[in-house]
This record gives sequence, C-alpha cells and structure tokens, in this order.
Amino acid sequence: MGVIKIFSQRLLDLKRIVLGEVAENFRRVEEISEVNTLKILNAMRRLKISDAHFKTSTGYAYGDIGREKLDELFAEIFCAESALVRTQFVSGTHALATVLFGILRPNDELVSLTGAPYDTLQTVIGHTHAAKGSLKEFGISYRELPLINGKVDVAAIKNFVTPKTKLALIQRSRGYSMREPLTTSDIEKICAAVKATNPACVTFVDNCYGEFVETCEPIEVGADIAAGSLIKNIGGGLAPTGGYIVGKKNLVELASYRLTAPGMGDELGASLGTPRLLYQGLFIAPHVTAQALKGAIFAAGIFSKLGYKTRPLPEDFRGDIIQAIELQSAEKLIAFCRAIQNFSPVDSFAAPEPWDMPGYEDKVIMAAGTFVQGASIELSADAPIREPYAVYMQGGLTFEHAVIGILAAAQELEKF
Repeated sequence: MGVIKIFSQRLLDLKRIVLGEVAENFRRVEEISEVNTLKILNAMRRLKISDAHFKTSTGYAYGDIGREKLDELFAEIFCAESALVRTQFVSGTHALATVLFGILRPNDELVSLTGAPYDTLQTVIGHTHAAKGSLKEFGISYRELPLINGKVDVAAIKNFVTPKTKLALIQRSRGYSMREPLTTSDIEKICAAVKATNPACVTFVDNCYGEFVETCEPIEVGADIAAGSLIKNIGGGLAPTGGYIVGKKNLVELASYRLTAPGMGDELGASLGTPRLLYQGLFIAPHVTAQALKGAIFAAGIFSKLGYKTRPLPEDFRGDIIQAIELQSAEKLIAFCRAIQNFSPVDSFAAPEPWDMPGYEDKVIMAAGTFVQGASIELSADAPIREPYAVYMQGGLTFEHAVIGILAAAQELEKF
C-alpha cells in the first residue's frame, strides 16, 4: 500500500507494463549471474579459502596470507597471471593511474582508442587542462582515436597505433558520454587490431562498471592488463574502499612498484580489518551486479516511455551497469538527482548541488545516499552540468530499491 500512496497510478501502470516487456532481458541477466557465481565459487573452493584468510594485519603486513590469497583469487577469476587487490587504492582512477605510471616512461606514447577518457583520467594524462604531476609533465605523449557514431573505429587502429606506441587505453564504460559501452566481443576485436599492428603495445582496459556484466572478462579476450574499483561492481556493496589490477605478471609487478615503492611491490599493505568484506563482497558481486543491471533495464523502459532518450535501450545488450538518460535541461537533471537522494537509505534529507569536484572540468552533481561513500554499485546518479544534460544512473544493491528510486525520479520530472 505504501508504494501506491507515494506514486501516481499512471506510474504504477507504467511499471507493470515495463516489467512485462523486460522479463526476457531479466532472465538473461539472471543466467549470467548464475554462471559468474559458479565461477567465483569454484575458484574459492579450488584455492581453499578459509576463515584464516579473514584475519586482519597491521603495519607493514609482511606475510599477510589473506592479502596474498585474495590476489591469487582475483587472478584466477579474471584468468590473469597476476593480480594486485588493495584497499590502499583510493579510487578506480588511482588504480588506473598506478598502471599508467607503472608502465610508461619518458618519451613513451600513450593512445586512447575509445575517444576522450573519463574526466578524472584526463587530468592524470594532462590532456585537456594542466594538472600537476600528470603524465604530460613526465614527457609522455598522448593521442586519441575519435569515435565514429559512438563506436570505436577498429578499422582505423592499424594506421593509428604505431611502432612507437607503448600503451593503448581502452575504456569499457561510457563515462560521461552517450557512446555505447564496450562488450568483451568489442574488446577482443580492438586488442586483436592493436596486436596485429604492434605486438609489443600494451592493451590496457579500464574495466570500471563492467565486471560480471558478461560471463567473461577483458583478460580472457586478449587484454594485457585491466583495472577497476572495489566500490563498483566487484566489491558487491561490501568492500569499504580499494581497487584492483589484473593481467600479465610483469605488468602487474610494474604497477605494484608504483603503488608502494621499487623493490617493495606487492609484499606490503595492511588489511586493517577489511579481508572478510572483500572476500564476501566478491562472492556476492555477480548477484549485486545483476540487481543493478535489472534496475538499469527498468529505468530505460520507464524513461523511454516517458519520451526521454535513453542509452542503452531496454532491449540492448549491455557492456556496463550505467543507464544514461538525456534530460535536456539542468533543472531536470538536478531534480532527478535530488529524487534519487531523497529515496536513499543514507542522507535522504540532503539536497545535492552541482559543485567543482576535483578532477572534473564542469560542475558535477552527485546523488549517492550510500552506505559506502561514493559507492556507485549502490543506487546513485550523477552528471556533469553540460549539454545534453544527461544523467548517469547506476547501481542498486536490490532491484526493489532501484524501482522505488526510479519511480521517484520519474514522478519528480512530471512536475516540469
């Protein structure tokens, strides 16, 4: 009765219609979740995960068996030679920057094959505006391959990547754009094109928002190294902070020297009470990711029927958990985010405002009434205040919460 009292009959009728139309999409998502759950379960069984791996460590944390086993577990799940999983990573951008600074050297060339990278990574590169300590300051050159109709121009890679190119960046998610996210099939074609042109070029995938959306991951289809955040898909909503790097052993080792110090690498890093949360979060991550995907599909259905341009569409195959919705005005964008915040379990009383967030060129508004600050595997919505005023919604620990938040945002937009 509570939902009926809060939302209009029109929206409740629309909800029923959309749920009927997306039933087959939901079934596909649930099948993927089951496959990935079995993959993780089998890895945990093979590696004999036990209560002993949940013990905490402090100080230098030499010989931390829980940390070492977690690295081994991530490597097996991602079909990688090595992994570096640490709460010392403060964000996904930090993990990505660690890879870039670990591998690249002065006079090396970095290229992006997916157009302009996510805003915070542009400051790491030093591409669009000055950033102290950027790759540009270290003499690393950068070029980016323009997208064609929102897609990677795979045919152009053979003329874009050169013998000088040291590393090719591939961003799986859409970021703050309306381009299509990459599927693992897309990533496989891109990596093959790079290697056909320059076999020595490192293919590096920004895997944020993409983990467990499909039944395989970038390393399995040809990527040399990948990185992401633990407070997105792979942390299952339980990881309190952190990031991960997976890939070829020599490349992960180089990244580890950047995270700590040369000669120290992955031998250090205190767990400080987090091991059980990281293991448990990983175990439930496929299910939580499925909940977020179902919420995104439902949002696409609702807002498409309300006349808004959505990417992806409800029936589209997805490469990440993000749902983009063009709202066409700053006022609607702010109202949408405030509605999501208002129906959050944490800080529901707060009213998000656009602000000059570090690492972003435009003002950004973020709705994230989350148990883990900024965790975008929990129901959240954010956007830069710029045309076409698209909001990027993601997450949802439970589909039920996603439905409520989405209906609240839709009802708020009816006022315009």
